[in-house]
Amino acid sequence: MCDIVLTPMQASKSLFIAMKILLSLTPLILFQFFSLVQGLNPKCDVQDDHGSSLQVFHVLSPCSPFKPSNPLSWEDSVLHLQAKDQVRLQSLASLVDDRSIVPTAPGRKIIHSPTYMVRAKIGNPAQTLLMAIDNSNDASWIPCTGCEGCSSTLFVPHKSPTFKNISCYAAECKQIPNPTCGDSGCAFNLTYGNSSIEADLVQDTITLASDPLPDYTFACITKTNGTSTPPQGLLGLGRGPLSLLSQTQNLYKFTFSYCLPNIKSLNFSGSLTLGPSALPKDIKFTPLLKNPRRSSLYYVNLFAIRVGNITVDIPPPALAFNRTTGAGTIFDSGTVYTRLAEPVYDAVRDEFRRQVGAKDIVTSRGGFDTCYTVPIVAPTITFLFEGMNVTLPHDNALIHNDDGSITCLAMASWAPDNVNSVLNVIANLQQQNYRVLYDVPNSRIGISPELCS
Repeated sequence: MCDIVLTPMQASKSLFIAMKILLSLTPLILFQFFSLVQGLNPKCDVQDDHGSSLQVFHVLSPCSPFKPSNPLSWEDSVLHLQAKDQVRLQSLASLVDDRSIVPTAPGRKIIHSPTYMVRAKIGNPAQTLLMAIDNSNDASWIPCTGCEGCSSTLFVPHKSPTFKNISCYAAECKQIPNPTCGDSGCAFNLTYGNSSIEADLVQDTITLASDPLPDYTFACITKTNGTSTPPQGLLGLGRGPLSLLSQTQNLYKFTFSYCLPNIKSLNFSGSLTLGPSALPKDIKFTPLLKNPRRSSLYYVNLFAIRVGNITVDIPPPALAFNRTTGAGTIFDSGTVYTRLAEPVYDAVRDEFRRQVGAKDIVTSRGGFDTCYTVPIVAPTITFLFEGMNVTLPHDNALIHNDDGSITCLAMASWAPDNVNSVLNVIANLQQQNYRVLYDVPNSRIGISPELCS
């Protein structure tokens, strides 16, 4: 076999030709090319977890086992994510009692949308499973062996001698609505979209990064049916009694932060950090509010929105925090696109359109109503919170189709069915490449730019 050796001039010329060919590819083909390279990258099999910090990756990233085998078009992807958002938003809006705890009572939806995930080790010896991070859910849950209808990697309880079922008479069983007493102990039913789920309440060791958490209480899914069952587990980061934070108060001090990588990122370093850590020097804070009507959610005071240099004229009640109805603004890690109450969104959208000035608007494209088929100069969008302003980079405010020929404002309006109190939801697309700190003991949320894509 002969080795082919190029002279420096030949090598340089070959590299130039290769780069020219590569750069001539359409953005979609280029994305697929790099996705293939990343898919072969052994780094996908390496857990970059250390201390109390876990690697975060997107459910559709090249390293995710849940990415579709046949990549969806841009518009199909947007429609898919928007449909999942709608289910989640209706669930968030339905949490209007004092026990907004997941697992939920029969007939109500769990508010899970598996967008960003971490690896967790369950049991002893440890079994590695993927869990979606969700700051609006409390209890964690995973699919277990023998589960009817589950399609993902399963936890095998009998391989872990530290596994145990929760008694029907245990305090933890009383923390979920309408529990039942099954053959194995505390059990319950819940729904997600058009799916029904049966689960047992159990305990075992869960290891997050380098931290083993013994006797952690979570839900063990035993049966599902329907078409909208999430394919992996969930790590509940809400504020209720069964949440990770409540169960680890002495270790993590009810504090966590994350940096969510850009959805388009191929090489990213997104992370979830549990517990207090060194704060970025430029971090800004806004008071964290608690609403008894939706006690698990992370409320903030959003009092205005600016488009370019113009503060939009928004009716004050549409942004007001209301303890009686549960209305207000929350940060949510599971919703993909920011949703604003209709009067808020309409005012922001109209000012955005006025400043862009382009005429070629596609009134509806992939669920968005403000899209352009010509190049535009987009104004910035700034959220004005009490104590801090957050100006969104264009990647956090706009989305583009595969070949870059269409640009859309990545927000939408919504009005929940039969619910008087409307939430404004700051979603994960708008949080990308920010360090978002949830400091519950000091009642504050901090935000600092951080490139984690």
